[in-house]
Amino acid sequence: MRLHWHRRDLRVADNRGLADPSEPAAGVLVFDENVLEHAGAPRVAFLLDALESLRDAYRERGSDLFVRHGAPADVLLDLAEEHDVDTVSWNRDYSGLAQRRDELVAEELTEWDVLPQQFHDAICHQPGSITTNQGDPYSVYTYFWKKWRDREKADPYEVPELAEASDGEPIPTLSNLGFDAPAASIPEAGTEAARELLDDFLATDVTRYEEARDYPAEEATSRLSPHLKFGTIGIREVDAAVRETQAHAEDEAAESVAEFRSQLAWREFYTHVLHFNPSVVTENYKEYDHEIEWENDEDLLAAWKAGKTGYPIVDAGMRQLREEAYMHNRVRMIVASFLTKDLLIDWREGYDHFREHLVDHDTANDNGGWQWAASTGTDAQPYFRIFNPMSQGERYDPEATYIKEYVPELRETDPETIHSWHELSEDEREAAAPDYPEPVVDHGERREEALAMFKRARGEEET
Repeated sequence: MRLHWHRRDLRVADNRGLADPSEPAAGVLVFDENVLEHAGAPRVAFLLDALESLRDAYRERGSDLFVRHGAPADVLLDLAEEHDVDTVSWNRDYSGLAQRRDELVAEELTEWDVLPQQFHDAICHQPGSITTNQGDPYSVYTYFWKKWRDREKADPYEVPELAEASDGEPIPTLSNLGFDAPAASIPEAGTEAARELLDDFLATDVTRYEEARDYPAEEATSRLSPHLKFGTIGIREVDAAVRETQAHAEDEAAESVAEFRSQLAWREFYTHVLHFNPSVVTENYKEYDHEIEWENDEDLLAAWKAGKTGYPIVDAGMRQLREEAYMHNRVRMIVASFLTKDLLIDWREGYDHFREHLVDHDTANDNGGWQWAASTGTDAQPYFRIFNPMSQGERYDPEATYIKEYVPELRETDPETIHSWHELSEDEREAAAPDYPEPVVDHGERREEALAMFKRARGEEET
């Protein structure tokens, strides 16, 4: 029998490794402590829900999903001996941690005469397949996108015949795995839920995506991110459906669909960056002449995490994260810029907080986003372009609809007052919203400090 080791491919449809025609497979998911120590409760809760759906999909087809806890090589070898398994397949992951783990597992399986098979599945084009004319990986997204969009994509894979199997082990609970129940509401997992989201989005909001995606109150995004992270739906299936929608759209609507498709390419671009630069998880991608002198004030970091900075759009985003384990993409950029450029706090502090609280945390995508905002990453925001959090709020949430949804202290306050909060006197703030805090920093002053900090790092000012 063949075992297919699921990691970030929690589905039976459009699954390259599972669909390999050489031999039917049963599935296995291993809870690895080396992975769990980097996990957050929202992601684990989503994962457990996805596993219920995945096990049902196996059992409906006369097979089963084995769920175990332990070191992957040990678990796989034990199952191989117990069920006469001669082959273990899996789909590649591209982080440094995953690549090192998979190399060790492959070596141990081979030593015990079990054949390891690795497949490319998580993204449309594997790292190294889209390069510059000199054969180097791209560090600028625009050029990557031009090749990615025109490169032929594989068709989605059909659900294969599965191996007969049965397992009585229950799927563990959050507490079994050492996690408390998340305070945030967690979206429904599984392929059916992912397909419903995709179908609804393509039938409605995708044709206005380009104009509406930056406005958090519009809810014009797909919400597919946790499903793409955990692979409850295949990327080929998503891209094929998007291309089909684009082919039948006209003019501006077609351009809007193309804009959404470019977001799929962004995810892939950052995966390629991570594959070739695994150190970016903890180190700056961009080299400066000197270390960046982050201030890392603990009180300011605590205010940012709590959504109590006195900058309404920032606080709304941080509170949405706490309530939903999710944050709108435009707001993610705003809160990341605020942390690094207004509070002068290392992007790694923000990345770690997002990793703990986001249900859709993806190492490549989140790291790319944080380093973009911090001006330390590939194709990053120039250090001298610093978001003004008040003008960002006024531009992208003009009626303060999004802000009021997540910041109840401001629900009775008019939008003009909200967007000028930083300019009000203490008495004016007390009269308008006595329970909402005053700004923890002055944006204008901190902007100048941030510019000076980066100039020193670039060697433009004496340290």
